[in-house]
Parts: sequence; C-alpha cells; structure tokens
Amino acid sequence: MGAADSQQGTRARRKRMTGKERRQQLVEIGRELFAERGFDATSVEEIAARAGVSKPVVYEHFGGKEGIYAVVVDREMRTLLDMMGDALTADHARDKIERAALALLRYVEENTVGFRVLTRDSHVASGTGSFASLINDIASQVEHIMVDEFAERGYDPALAPMYAQALVGMWALTGQWWLEVRRPKREVVAAHLVNLAWNGLARLEPRPGLHTRGSRSG
Repeated sequence: MGAADSQQGTRARRKRMTGKERRQQLVEIGRELFAERGFDATSVEEIAARAGVSKPVVYEHFGGKEGIYAVVVDREMRTLLDMMGDALTADHARDKIERAALALLRYVEENTVGFRVLTRDSHVASGTGSFASLINDIASQVEHIMVDEFAERGYDPALAPMYAQALVGMWALTGQWWLEVRRPKREVVAAHLVNLAWNGLARLEPRPGLHTRGSRSG
C-alpha cells in the first residue's frame, strides 16, 4: 500500500467531529488564547491552526473571533456569578462575606484561565463582558443584602450601593493579585479580607480565621 493510500486510511479512521463538538473545541482553544494573549492579539488564523481546521470553519460556527470571545466571557461570568450567588445565601452577614470571598478565590484557583480572560482585557463584542461590568453585577447582589443590614443597624440604606462597590472591588482586586502570587492559601487570604471588611483597620485581629463551617477548603 502506498503513502497516499495510508494517508487516506488514516483520515477515514479519524473521527469526524459533530458541529457541537467542533464548537466546543473552538471555544476551549479561544479561551486559552484569549487568556494567554488577550482579544486583540489573538487571530482567527491562530484559533483555526490550533484546532486543525481552516479559517472558514471558524467563521461558519462563530462569524469570527468576536463570537468565540462573547461565548467564553458569557460562560465565565455565569460561572462566577452562580458561585457568588450561592455564597450570598448564607444566613448571617459575616457568613455571607466569608463565603463570597472564598467563592471568588476558589473561582480564581479552579478557573485560572477563565479569570485571566475576564481580567486581561475587554471588548465591545462581548456586550457585558468587561470586568467592571462583572463587578457591578456582583455588587448589585451584595447591595440588596447591605440595604437590609444597614436598615437593621440604623445606617443610611442609601449608602449601601457605595459600600457594596467598595467591598466587591476589594475582593476583585485581591483576586487579581492572588492570581499571580498564589500565597498564602485561599482560606488565609479570605480570612484577612473578612478581617478588613468586618473589623475595619481600627479593630483588625492579629491572627484572623474564618468562622463558618462552610468556609473550609473543598
């Protein structure tokens, strides 16, 4: 059997991807490239080459890299928002803060590539895909909690949005920093975030720890 016949046999045995499988492959490859290089530095040619397909295949499924980027960002945002939303269902205010801080750090640790995509850059193609927009979405959830807490404690509920932005911004910026250094471990970082958020600089504990049972690693 000649070389040409051998190559044809190899191609015949190779499993052809379904449309759904091809889309998933392109999304995963795009996710990796956007995390490595950012949106502007990533090309359709690179995505196609890494997938082993021609450029028209990418255009057929997504219309270009903008379509892939929008899907990647949407999935990452939904993942993080779901994790934060679950954390904010705790019964007590401090538990909510602890679990939300841990949820963000767990997302950074377990979805490093996705977090890099969200924080590296933004592009109009993603619609609500900017990191600032994500922070606003999380802050809006925290705001509703703070309004009730402020009213209960005699503080002005009108200030809740500002405090929510400050709190979530602190979590997010710390998450960006921790993405690179990865020390101390996430439970320690979360404990110090809660220490600052809950106690304030005037009443910082020298060796803070997490209080809730649900704040253990896992």
